[in-house]
Order: sequence, then structure tokens, then C-alpha cells
Amino acid sequence: MNAYGTPPAAELRAEGAPGDGGWQAPARRSLWASAVKSLAIVAGATAGLVRLLAGRDWPVGGIVAVCAGAAVLIVAGVVAYDVLRLRTTRWRLTPERLELRSGITTRQHRSIPRDRVRSVDLRADPVNRMFGLTVVKVGTGEHAQDGSELKLDPLSRHDAEALRRTLLRQSQEAEAGDGPLAELRWSWIRYAPLSVWTFTGAAVVLGALYKALDSFGLKRFTTRLATELWEWLAAQPLLTVPLVVAANVVVGVLGAVLLFAESWGRYRLEREPGRLRMRRGLLTSRSLTLEERRLRGVEIGEPLLLRLAGAARLRSVATGLGRSADTDSEDAAALTPPMPRALAMRVAAAITGAGLPALVAHPAAARRRRLVRAATAALIAGLVTALVTGTGGAAPWPGVSGWASDVSGWVPGVSGWVNARLGGWVWLGPMAVLLYGLWHALAGAASLGHALGPRHLVARRGAVVRRTVALDRGGIAGWTFTESYFQRRSGLLTVSATTAAGRGRYDVVDVGRGDGLDLAAQAVPGLLEPFLTREKQ
Repeated sequence: MNAYGTPPAAELRAEGAPGDGGWQAPARRSLWASAVKSLAIVAGATAGLVRLLAGRDWPVGGIVAVCAGAAVLIVAGVVAYDVLRLRTTRWRLTPERLELRSGITTRQHRSIPRDRVRSVDLRADPVNRMFGLTVVKVGTGEHAQDGSELKLDPLSRHDAEALRRTLLRQSQEAEAGDGPLAELRWSWIRYAPLSVWTFTGAAVVLGALYKALDSFGLKRFTTRLATELWEWLAAQPLLTVPLVVAANVVVGVLGAVLLFAESWGRYRLEREPGRLRMRRGLLTSRSLTLEERRLRGVEIGEPLLLRLAGAARLRSVATGLGRSADTDSEDAAALTPPMPRALAMRVAAAITGAGLPALVAHPAAARRRRLVRAATAALIAGLVTALVTGTGGAAPWPGVSGWASDVSGWVPGVSGWVNARLGGWVWLGPMAVLLYGLWHALAGAASLGHALGPRHLVARRGAVVRRTVALDRGGIAGWTFTESYFQRRSGLLTVSATTAAGRGRYDVVDVGRGDGLDLAAQAVPGLLEPFLTREKQ
């Protein structure tokens, strides 16, 4: 048959056997890949054996022999396990369903209807790529932890592509489009260091290195090295602290650039008939195909550092798309790497089929509310500082009893230590809280905006990370209206659109009460009208 029916044997039954009901085994080349991957276990076991036997004064020849024997046993054990896994794993594709049987001790038989397949994710790490293998994950648009994802591990690269086309009812000729929506430009790598991880990268690397050396029995060495480093820092802080900060930034920048290159190398986002396909990855190749009928909008994220550089990144708002259940740390909803903001806006417009309308600014009361909150936080920080430093006297609460008297007992001790160590510099804390609060209030208020387009509800918010979401009005399932005490006094409320996609709810924060209700009523006509009472003119 063609790609719209059951796959032909020449394409998808290379590993099957005649008369087996269409059941097929994963690619047997997986045994070679497993043997190579087991070398990582061999390395750790060898290090432990060397540490153990050297401490018991074993001769070098004996240590080598034991390590070689252990390596053979580990590789053989891993390969034997993979043989059992391959023998007990079978999958087949019928005209109605994709089925998978697996399990060595506990047998499982899972299947998903073909008409419910919404995404096909192909992934190949460097070892699998070496042997022409690909791991296939087939999703139905529900959350992975709900058991709606089948994982075929692994298939040959040819079979994986043929299965992807068959499940998505796509012929090879249909893959050609009008060109990519976005394609990697290596100049974007300049945005990679614009992340907080750049300034914490060295600490993460040192922590991982310390743990690794400790596992090899070098705890005394790492402890002595850490002690000497601390003494060096304490001896000449004016010289050593800037050097350490600079080294931390250099390591963080290098790590961010390398991570960007590996994650987004060969990136390409293109539209196929009825779906989006994203391919990326320099070492580990990734290919995600997403049906557009699952798409409920897009989200443009602008963290502060990226925003200052005029860059942004794009995420999809889609049903059942997020982090995988198998501890995958990547954001499966990411559609683009950091790129110029104007280009991100164009890609968003191409995906949604409409540009973002001009946003309506929120009332001045929203800015006033944020300024009051910032001033309150600064006042609390000032009171705490005055309490700790003893500005109000040696015993802030004389004559009180109970827990307050206990507090008044330790406050003078803390006050003495703080004044001796920091002196008047301690008041920089409340000042920093005030300045940050004022900036956050003004930037947050300036970011607020909303609009109603022909197909989408658009909302923007955020000071440190500004997010603009264009949510398909047809995907809105309900509304939630929230009014805090201070919002009520200012005539404001928060309108939350609930949806089965993305984060689950998207907020229009601090909008005028009347404007918020009208916005919700117009976004989904007929949903809110039975609960509204219009004032007579």
C-alpha cells in the first residue's frame, strides 16, 4: 500500500519474519550500540576497582587482570540484557492501531489508535547515529505520564522515517514545502551567553568535578584543594575575587556557546501539510513533528538579558506537549533558539497565520499598585535592618514577655555581629530592595498589554521575563476572574483564560474591571453572556 495505509514490507518489515502477524522486532544493531554505551559503566567500575585493589597493595598485573575481567562481564551483561529486551519487544502497525509488546519480567501490551497520533519525535544520540539507529516516540496529544506515548527503541533510520510518514499520512513528495519558516544562522550564537547560567556555570562545573573526584576516592585531595583555594581568596580579596568572577564568566560563556551549538546545530523549522516539523541537534539529532490542529497559539519569551540585546525565543502552545516523562530536561515546546526579536515575531505570525495586533495599555492604577508594593517591601526591609542592627536601641522590646522577650534576647547579639562585620554598609540592602522594586514596578507596568485579534487573544506581562502569548480563541475552555483586596480598591482584576494546552491558563493581569469582562465576553462569544449583567444606558 501507499503511505496512507499499512506500510509495505519493503519499508517497515525489514526486521519482521513471515507469518508473524505483522509483529516486528527493534533493530538488532542495537546490540552493538549497547556494547559501546556500556563502556561508560566499565570506566566507573574500573576506577572503583583500581581504588579498592591499590589500597590493598595488589600488584599492577593483578589489578589489570581483574579490571579486564570486570569489563568483559559488564559488556556481556549489558548485551545479554539487550538480547532479552529485543526478544521480548515487538511492535506492529495495523490500518487502525500502533501496538507495542514489551517487558522481560512484566509483560505489557499497549496500543494507540492511528487517528489519535498527534506527534512523532525522532531522536538519535551520537552512538545510535554511528549505527544508523533512531528512537521513535509517538504521542497522542495527551500528557506522557498518562501512558499515551509509545517508544520504539530503536529502529533503523530508514524505518523510523517511513513510520513517521505513515503515521502522519504523508507521502515523500508532500515533504517539500515553500521553504523553511526559520533556519539556523550561526550569528545567533551571540545570544547564547545572555542567560543567568552564564554566571553560575563555573560553580556547576566545579560541583560536578568535586563529586566525580570524590567518587574516585580523591576526597582528601579535593578537600585540601578547596581549603587552599579559600585561603588564597581570603588573603587577597581585592585581587582574587575579580579573577574568580572573570573565570566564572569565561567558563559560563564557553559552556553556553557549546550547549547552543550542540542543541541547535542544523536547526530547521518548516511547515509540512497540516503540521510543523522541527529538526535540530549537532551531536544528538532531534526531529519533532507536530500537527497544527494541536496548536493553540505561540508564546514569545523575552528574558531580561535577551530583551536588552533585542532577542527573543518562541514556544508553542499545544495540547499534551511538554517535558517527557523519562526525565528529559529539554523543553519540547521550544520552536526556536534565541533569535532577533523581529524575526521571532515574523515566525510567530507565519505559524499563527496572523500578525499580532496593537496592544492596549492597562490603566495607570496598575502602575500605582506596583509602586505601592515596591515601597512596602522596601519599608519592611528597612525595619528588619533597623531591628537587626539595633538602631532602635540595644533592647528593641524592653518589658515584653513570652516569645518577644526571647527575640529581644538574641537581637543584641546579632546586632553586634552585623555592626562589627558590615557597619553602615548593611543599609545597602534596603536601598537595593527599593531600587529593584521601583524598577520592577515600572518595567512590569510598561510590559502590561492585551489585544483581541480575529483569531487570537494576545496578552503580555512580565518585568524580568516578558512573555507575550497569542492564544487561539477557539481553544479557550473557560474563564477565571481574580480580584485581590488591593485590586478591588483600584478597580482592577486579573482575567485568566483556561485551556488544555501549554501552561493551562494564561493571565491578563491588572486590567480594568469593565474592560476585562468585555474582553472575555468578546473573545469567546456566548460563553460568558449568561453570567453578565449589563448596565442600562
